[in-house]
Amino acid sequence: MDTGILILRLLVGLLVAGHGVQKVSSHLGGKGLAGGTEEFRADGFRGGALTALAAGGGQIGSGLLLAAGLLTPLAATGATGVMTVALTVKWRHGLWVQNDGYEYPLVLIGTVIALAATGPGAWSLDAVLGLTPYPVWWAALALAAGLGSGLLTRLVLHRSGPAAPRAAAPGSR
Repeated sequence: MDTGILILRLLVGLLVAGHGVQKVSSHLGGKGLAGGTEEFRADGFRGGALTALAAGGGQIGSGLLLAAGLLTPLAATGATGVMTVALTVKWRHGLWVQNDGYEYPLVLIGTVIALAATGPGAWSLDAVLGLTPYPVWWAALALAAGLGSGLLTRLVLHRSGPAAPRAAAPGSR
């Protein structure tokens, strides 16, 4: 079981962190901080570069914590928060990702909360530091705090008017 949890933690944690790196840099196919800023503006968010930095930093931090199995409930809370914001952006497109839907953020939220519920496993920094096992109610707290922070972020930072149109990628229509 610990091997499966380790694989899941590494996969999901590094993907979440990589997604954050893309928002703030040109690494991993990102468009730099300017591209991350434009993405948020096109999705109707105010805050400019600060919004992109906060989202990218939250994803990088929570993803690396998840991958390491360190402070797992806190990492799950952070990942749930940023993925909740992404889910709200994609909600109007429906569930499926091929329609730019919220499937991917939903899967990530479910996965990180499952990791908070199961714990990070024996091969984790939480275990090395003697922080495990976490009580199962930490998973419920992580879910509630993550959803709440994501929805509050959406409420505070999203413009009420129509979003600026997103520029089409070169060669796409």
